[in-house]
Amino acid sequence: MPLDKKTLLSAIKEAKSKSKERKFAQSVDLILDIKEIDMKAPEGRIQQIVELPHVTAKPNKICVFATGELALKARKSKADIVIEKKELTNLFGKKKELRKIANAYDVFIAEAPLMALVGKTFGPVLGPRGKLPVPVPPNANISENIKKHRKTVVLRMKNQPIIQCQIGTEDMTDEKIVDNIQAVLRVLEGKLKRGIKNIKYLFIKTSMGTPVKIKP
Repeated sequence: MPLDKKTLLSAIKEAKSKSKERKFAQSVDLILDIKEIDMKAPEGRIQQIVELPHVTAKPNKICVFATGELALKARKSKADIVIEKKELTNLFGKKKELRKIANAYDVFIAEAPLMALVGKTFGPVLGPRGKLPVPVPPNANISENIKKHRKTVVLRMKNQPIIQCQIGTEDMTDEKIVDNIQAVLRVLEGKLKRGIKNIKYLFIKTSMGTPVKIKP
């Protein structure tokens, strides 16, 4: 890994020190400035889900679209909201309610047979937000799926060669934040043509703090 642990730890400490104290735990964000990439090629349209090693103090809020037993299991597994087929049908065309749900939840999981209906109903609001539902079969271990997606981030690059994602919160240990950063970088090594060499600069910042710049 070209970006060694010592370099990342130093940058995280600096980012935290440059952040004013708030009444809440700020997120720690990773911003990647990508170079030498064709934005019109498939590599320029990255959208990849990454499971982080450590859940943050702000775990993802999960919305599950399911029916019958899977819906029941999703509720028992403490999904933040479970939307069944009837409610899904009733939401069609209700733009205000759809936008509210799209903004309120971070990850959407859909029982595979419902995917067409979910796409028809929620596609217009989830697509632009980069929150397309993750399909699962009716017999899926929904508890494990929910647990996994509590700590996932989406790496998304659409119109600009920039990737930004939350990789922690300021009350996490610096070591855990480093682990999360390295998990993201490992995935990008496999997605970018030149791997880490395609990263011009890396920035680490708290949500309301000053960015700390690293050149790989």
